[in-house]
Amino acid sequence: MQIIEENLRDHEGEIKLIPETLEDLWHLKFIIEKGDVVFSLTKRASHSDDKLRGDKEMITVRIGVEVEKVEFHKYANRLRVSGKIISGVEESGFHTLNIVVGRELSILKKWKGEQLKRLRKAVESSNRPEVVILTIEEGEAIAGALREWGIEEIFEKKHSYAKNYGGTRNEFFSDLFETLKNINFRYLVIAGPGFIKKDFYEFLRQKDAEMAKRAMIVDTSSIGRRGFIEVLKRRAIDKIIGEIRLAEEAEVVERLLEGIAKNEKVSYGLEDVKRAKEYGAIEILLVSDDFLLREREKWDIDSFMEEVERAGGRVLILSSEFEPGEIVSKLGGICAILRFKVE
Repeated sequence: MQIIEENLRDHEGEIKLIPETLEDLWHLKFIIEKGDVVFSLTKRASHSDDKLRGDKEMITVRIGVEVEKVEFHKYANRLRVSGKIISGVEESGFHTLNIVVGRELSILKKWKGEQLKRLRKAVESSNRPEVVILTIEEGEAIAGALREWGIEEIFEKKHSYAKNYGGTRNEFFSDLFETLKNINFRYLVIAGPGFIKKDFYEFLRQKDAEMAKRAMIVDTSSIGRRGFIEVLKRRAIDKIIGEIRLAEEAEVVERLLEGIAKNEKVSYGLEDVKRAKEYGAIEILLVSDDFLLREREKWDIDSFMEEVERAGGRVLILSSEFEPGEIVSKLGGICAILRFKVE
């Protein structure tokens, strides 16, 4: 995320920015709210009198809308911001702004502290190296790219051959190597059960020594989604790029589930978490982003989170599109790991 201009007073005002990645669009989904004003370039039909109704020229104009609805289209690589037109064209009505990577927009609103933190984090993350996790076993490999909102599966390869290390195994490795060469990443994690991951690393070292220098090997019992989670839980990626929030979330949610299983020092569900806060018992507050969006329309959840922090607790907002956040979402959207048990 690139911030072009910032004019704020007491957390209220305009920030002009350019999203640079798909993750940036995802962040904006949780920053732009109903009632905000968003300006961006868009296409509108010309109202020139010499054009037939069905043959109007499309022109580019800058339109401001008062937001009614925000939708993140991950597979279409865009954020759709719909609302009432308030500036930029003469006619009234509603319009949808399609926000894409590289397109400038301005957001006018009263900014919440958590939203500004998310925006700053997105700016910092724009320079974060991209990590690809290749999970591999005999005859099958599934790769995912580390995103802000989780692991995005980017390809799957299957080859049928006997496990006798014959020539077809090299064909499998060659296919993986050629695919990886066409992906723009900085670091590679090779994970999976057995010895094949080490064999592929040696194959990679012979084919492309520079790529091999940017790779590391991690033991996991599974490939695919479960393998990705194992890599994060082992904090293997930390060895490459430092602290990774997703790894921390996986560990914290694992602590939460253990506490639920043992019926000790955890709370989940809004009423139980509120009660734990009254006792000053919250060590870590976990909130799913979908719950946060819903509850903001009902009560001042941002002040609730700030009070937890002032009492010495930590607040983690988790993406509901990835497994740790999905688990929290299914447990009511808000959970807490406690300093002591609250009856």
